[in-house]
This record gives sequence, structure tokens and C-alpha cells, in this order.
Amino acid sequence: MDLVSKSWLDQHVQKLENWKQSAYNHFTEMICDESHPYPCVPGKIGFQDDNLRFGFVDDPRETASCEQLASLLKSYGKVSRETGKYASLVVFCDSRSIDPSTSIETYQDLFWSILNGVHEIDQTPWPEHIPTDPHDSAWEFCFDGEPYFAFCATPAHSVRKSRKFPYFLLAFQPRFVFDEINASTSLGQKLKKAIRRRLISYDGVDPHPNLKWYGQKDNHEWKQYFLSDDESTPSKCPFTAMMNKMKSLRP
Repeated sequence: MDLVSKSWLDQHVQKLENWKQSAYNHFTEMICDESHPYPCVPGKIGFQDDNLRFGFVDDPRETASCEQLASLLKSYGKVSRETGKYASLVVFCDSRSIDPSTSIETYQDLFWSILNGVHEIDQTPWPEHIPTDPHDSAWEFCFDGEPYFAFCATPAHSVRKSRKFPYFLLAFQPRFVFDEINASTSLGQKLKKAIRRRLISYDGVDPHPNLKWYGQKDNHEWKQYFLSDDESTPSKCPFTAMMNKMKSLRP
């Protein structure tokens, strides 16, 4: 199953497998809940304006899921600029067979293993304008020549409710979405204040200290991709660590 839009899903969701129906319906309820507004304002606008695209992949622990995600990202990169100013790709993973007691740390490892697995099968060179070192403030995950801000939500999160979802969820925002939403624009500054205010209300805790602007000297995008329930962060980027480990295992 390839990319689909909200408008397509609204018409055909009942024809999908039960878990896919469940995932999409949960997402719709979450992002459209007026009594408990979801913090990501651009995400909500993008959903309502049919800017988002959706995809489904199998068990995220299986190798096939990386291939499926890579296929979705490749297709998405070709159409993302045509989908609207608040574009994003939302991917639901079939995580039904993952033990309900699985820890956030295990999901974190799974998230980074998937990103690394997708990177391994990327046949397009890394964009020249994006640093390859994740500890550079201008680094961003890239696939097929396109830079993305990645996001992950899991069933294990409980404190940071904005990162909790019944299924393992991945989202990818193209870097161009932030051209008008950054620290140097009035819109970006207004959105940041609104998002932080809603984030505190939604989660009931202060925003994670790693949530900063892209390009700030003390900012590292990879630290924002997967947030823990507390304020802990890996000392080194798992993407680089896994990539180096895989290289060392090659003949």
C-alpha cells in the first residue's frame, strides 16, 4: 500500500485491515480533539487542509518494514511540495505483536534501527548542504536527497502524552516546511509560543529541554526526534553509533 491522503482515507478506511482502521481513527481523534488540543498547530492545520500523507508498514522489528518505509519516503519526496505548506508524512506501524510492557528505551532503539536501516538502502547521495555529522546543529535526517525532521510516538510513553500513541508511529516533516516557521520569522515565533503553551497543557510537564530551533548553535535535531518521558538523552547520536557498528561488521 502506497501513500494515501486524508480525503482518501476518510472515504476508504472501512475497507482496510482492522489495525489500520484503528490507527487512523485514533490519529484523527487525537489531532482533532478540541477539548484537549494537540500541541502541533501546523500538524493539525495540515491534517484539516489535507496536506498530510499517510502510509502503513508491517511489524517495525522486521527488515521488510525498513524497505516499506524507504519506498514510502521515496514516493513522498516526489510529491511533498505539491501537498501543501504544512506537509508531513505519517507512518503507522503494525506493532500489535510487541509486548505491551516494552520499555521506552527499547522503542528508542527500534526507532534508530529503523532510521539506520532506511539509510542503508538509500541509493541517493547525502545532500551537500546538510552536514553528515548529527552533532552539527545543521544536521537533519535525509533520504533520497530530501532532509526531514523525524518524529516518533509509542505505546510506552505515559508522561509526555504528545509522544504517546497506541501504535508505533513515525512522522517526517520536510525541511522546506520550516522555511516560514523558524526563529527569524514572526510566524515562527508566534507558533513556537503557541505550541509550547499547548504542549505544557497537553503533557502536564515542562517541554523537554532538547526542543530548540533548527540551526541554533546548541541545538541538535536528532535529540528531538525521540523524546524520553523524563529529560534524559543519549550522550551520542544512536544514528551514528549504529551506522559505524554496521560498517565494522562488513567484510
